[in-house]
Amino acid sequence: MSIRSRIFRKYSKRSSYKWELVVLLWCSFFLHQGDRQIFNVVIPLIKEDLLLTDIQLGLIATIFTLVYGICVPFAGYAGDALRRKWIVFFSLIIFSIGTMFTGIASGMFMLVIFRGITTGGGEAFYYPAANSLLAQFHHKTRAMAMSIHQTALYIGITASGFLAGFIAEHYGWRMTFLSFGSAGIVLSIIIAFRLMDSEQDKTEDTPQKILPVKSVLKHILRKKTVWTLCLAFGAMVFVNIGYVTWMPTFLYEKFNLSITNAGFSSMFYHHVFAFAGVLIGAKLSDHFAPKRKTIRMEFEIAGLLLGAPFIFLMGSTGQLWLCYLGLAFFGFFRGIYDSNLFAALFDVIEPRYRASSVGLMLSFAFIVGAFAPLILGWVKTVGSFDSGITSLGYFYVFGSICIYIGLTTYFQKDFVSDKETNQTKLAKSQRQ
Repeated sequence: MSIRSRIFRKYSKRSSYKWELVVLLWCSFFLHQGDRQIFNVVIPLIKEDLLLTDIQLGLIATIFTLVYGICVPFAGYAGDALRRKWIVFFSLIIFSIGTMFTGIASGMFMLVIFRGITTGGGEAFYYPAANSLLAQFHHKTRAMAMSIHQTALYIGITASGFLAGFIAEHYGWRMTFLSFGSAGIVLSIIIAFRLMDSEQDKTEDTPQKILPVKSVLKHILRKKTVWTLCLAFGAMVFVNIGYVTWMPTFLYEKFNLSITNAGFSSMFYHHVFAFAGVLIGAKLSDHFAPKRKTIRMEFEIAGLLLGAPFIFLMGSTGQLWLCYLGLAFFGFFRGIYDSNLFAALFDVIEPRYRASSVGLMLSFAFIVGAFAPLILGWVKTVGSFDSGITSLGYFYVFGSICIYIGLTTYFQKDFVSDKETNQTKLAKSQRQ
């Protein structure tokens, strides 16, 4: 047995390491989401400084998301074929460098290169590998571990909304990107020393066999439930990207809030309630899942369907407190959906294909969602900003219908239980 394998076995046998892993990935995902949101917060300042239009700013956000969506399936395949530790490391350091250089951009072209391509491409490789690592180390606590990891999205976006606005108002929008990028580079050094590979990467001295792309796609795409989950996730991501891109500007312009206040308030109420929703959803679904295998998709349906009315409210009301109420409960039910986002996917995907399935699902959703900033920027220019925000609620209704079709039509055939997976592994080992 190699030295690397002995070190890995020592770490993997420590029950505390699986929670150290959650902490390390939580911090990484915090910056992953923070770096993503700071651009949206300082849009009014960039617009004024670089003399860009709303459509140009929406286009930059669209390019960022398209690059993410195009790269993420390759990231998913890499997460099943390569060492995930280094995928997470290089993802973190690349998008942090992209964030830093965004702070020196002097026009549209440089923003597209550093923000759209470098940061977007770097971020794409983080999530599939990170979620696959969590699934590998967490079994009975899988939904909880993934939900705790998901809270980094809520806290990262909320905290960055405030910090980005504060730094931009006092030191300029460029310092915001320089500060967040520097923090990411420091964290990447810590990740290089502390993060361990998953068990399936290094349980033996021989390297893991790389699966053919055709075999991976065949296994994933033959599951019709995956298709319905992807459609629903695409609708949800369209809403989310449109919301996080333009909501700070919506509050800034409609209710005359400051950059700091708009950046904070647009994210705080939503994500605090989402934090509660994702933990409640994870706890309940983990509790009922052993007895009711459909529970994870049922939670997703409830989250989207019940969240839609509050999206309508936040976009249509003329009172700030009602807008905040809409943001809060939109966030809570979004958290209910998020709590089982990939746990539901993994109910129909065997372990060795999970990182690839995450990559494909993310790719589809983010390519669909990429057009939200551009479309809302166009609606803002030619029509009503209120109607653009309000219309996002229809996408939530559509997503809930897609999951319901998948649950009632395809799920029973596609379901893969942990017991079946373990029996398959045992039979394989006996044949060898």
